Amino acid sequence: MATNRTFTMLKPDSLEKGNTGAILEKINAAGFKIVAMKQTQMSQVDAEAFYAVHNERPFFGELVEYMTRGPIIAAILEKENAVEDFRTLIGATNPEEAAEGTIRKLYAASIGENAVHGSDSDENAAIEGAFHFSGRDIF
Repeated sequence: MATNRTFTMLKPDSLEKGNTGAILEKINAAGFKIVAMKQTQMSQVDAEAFYAVHNERPFFGELVEYMTRGPIIAAILEKENAVEDFRTLIGATNPEEAAEGTIRKLYAASIGENAVHGSDSDENAAIEGAFHFSGRDIF
């Protein structure tokens, strides 16, 4: 059964380029309710733990370096069919392949600097949300 929550991060490049407001506006306009949100910066240990599933991949070191180079905005979003709908809203990992009007088509520079993270499953949404937020931080 699908849950009604997903997790997202606006990645360092989104904040560096000043796209935070525009991305959050697209999220709200798509009907998502933000139930938890904070700006933070991931340490190397945090990024390695969060992306541990990729630790054997050749891009792991670059991913950790990218995710720790500046602040991020972490958020838990709520909407019916949240995971699937959010994946549609953000678009393909490669912005060149992303559909017109998606967040990555509009704001991502490359596969490596793709502006935003979105959970790929209900299970991962719960795990990723719990990584960044305690229960008392979620409304």
